[in-house]
Amino acid sequence: MRLPLAEALRLYLVTDQASLRGRTLADVLLVAVQGGVRCVQLREKTLATRDFVALALAVKDLLAPFDVPLIINDRMDVALACGAQGVHLGQSDMPVALARQLLPPGVFIGLSVENLADVARAARLPVDYLGISPVYATPTKTDTAIPWGLAGVRQVRTMTELPLVAIGGIHQGNAAAVLQAGADGLAVVSAICSAPDPGAAARSFQDILKAQPTP
Repeated sequence: MRLPLAEALRLYLVTDQASLRGRTLADVLLVAVQGGVRCVQLREKTLATRDFVALALAVKDLLAPFDVPLIINDRMDVALACGAQGVHLGQSDMPVALARQLLPPGVFIGLSVENLADVARAARLPVDYLGISPVYATPTKTDTAIPWGLAGVRQVRTMTELPLVAIGGIHQGNAAAVLQAGADGLAVVSAICSAPDPGAAARSFQDILKAQPTP
């Protein structure tokens, strides 16, 4: 991976095939990456394992020419099978310490944190970044905890030096405020996946990021 992790996390696309408005995932990813997306998390809650691995391999090949890392959501088996550059775990997924033992060196781990106790525990875990989830309520993921809000992002920022990626209801209208509250990166779902022009949407987020000081 050519970009340092902190830079790759700045504009982080989480896939949601239900949000693609009839377009293929490959088409949306290609223009989004060309527009400035710097890492992609493949999130597939319902795909059979064989199909998930096949999709992950295809996405990894698509991203490779752009040096954009592929992150697999939840599924350690899929991450290992496709040689993903990262894995993102939730609080009910495989324990981080065990995941670290199983993953090859250099594969990074992200962890979702839903409350202050999660953040405190993360200080003792071999994680590379935290996903603050959700910052705002979002229709793309309905099993989430109470939203953090901007005050929550500020509080988490005081508790850790790990890179913080904000996810949940992030769009162009609130992105700057989330960054100013202490997030290092923006994880975006429908604001890019459902945009009429995903490439232009990615460029608009990059413009917002460029206007903010780099952490």
